[in-house]
Amino acid sequence: MTPLAETVTAETMTAAVLYGKEDVRIEQVPVPRAAPGEIIIRVAAALTCGTDLKVFRRGYHARMIQPPALFGHEVAGIVSEIGAGVRDFVPGDRVVALNSAPCGACYWCQRDQENLCADLLFNNGAYAEYIRIPARIAAKNALRVPADVSLEHAALTEPLACALHGFEDSNPRAGDAIAVIGGGPLGLMIMHVAALAGCHVIAVVKHDAQVEVARALGASYVIQTTETEDAVAAVRSLTAEGRGVDIAIEAVALPETWQQAVAMARNGGTVNFFGGPAAGTEVRLDTNRLHYGDLTLKATFHHTPAICRRAFALICSGQFQASRFITGHAPLGELNQAFAQLLNRGYQVEGNHGNLIKTAILPAVCGTEALP
Repeated sequence: MTPLAETVTAETMTAAVLYGKEDVRIEQVPVPRAAPGEIIIRVAAALTCGTDLKVFRRGYHARMIQPPALFGHEVAGIVSEIGAGVRDFVPGDRVVALNSAPCGACYWCQRDQENLCADLLFNNGAYAEYIRIPARIAAKNALRVPADVSLEHAALTEPLACALHGFEDSNPRAGDAIAVIGGGPLGLMIMHVAALAGCHVIAVVKHDAQVEVARALGASYVIQTTETEDAVAAVRSLTAEGRGVDIAIEAVALPETWQQAVAMARNGGTVNFFGGPAAGTEVRLDTNRLHYGDLTLKATFHHTPAICRRAFALICSGQFQASRFITGHAPLGELNQAFAQLLNRGYQVEGNHGNLIKTAILPAVCGTEALP
């Protein structure tokens, strides 16, 4: 049994609590205890996320979190306590717990669309010394991490599952030309999984550092929007006879990039509006182009337990370059500074020559002792 598996005796712990817009406070809160079916994880690493950044800026998320609430959702660590009836885990197990689990019984779950579950259960509280994993997530979406896989790498399972879902949902074939618009964490993940699947990736990014990372992750070509007047023409020029890409995936969540994605796709191609815009956002599209170009337009949201397992297997395989996505480390007490860096695109950080992708928040109680 590792030191992290010892019985929890503390009554309080340090945790990040979301109170509202750009109002996250590091406080002492009660240590969670395991009810029947639940597990408690002693957090080894919690990763910053684009969704958390949106929540930080807006002060809430309509579906995932309403303040005041414990904050953060990309997490891996060590099981410290199990509730009555738990059979799959014991104290000391290294685990990654996903941020949601479907009910398995509703209309959508019965049609293999568990990401749209009418009772999708979300969980938050990763930016803390301990996190409670509800029984449904413990049963359906918690996975044991092999000894040779870093816990902070395992914590990438949730965002990778979203990226993998967006890629697979676009019905790709090996050899397809795929344009990915956006060099944020999820855009980069989509590029990487597409390249690993044998697709020819055209990365459309903005910042200098994103150019280098996109190439390292397998992009065949990189178009930097600050260096070209017409990204659509630049993408099309890289395809046979200028016909456009087989698949265009938008990962920025802006009306103009939604329009660009449609314009980049070939006749008969697929456009995936992967980026999630703010409520009320509208976009204008050329209906003549959509109809006579026979385009497939779709969007992809969240993940399913099966996709999470495929993402986790990809991380465990070693093919996925997990280390490139974690470009900084910070103690829990510096969470607000980490978000400030993200808001300012934090170019002075470790790794990747200044491209801040994700910061691993390491609670002081664990330090790095839980990481291989």
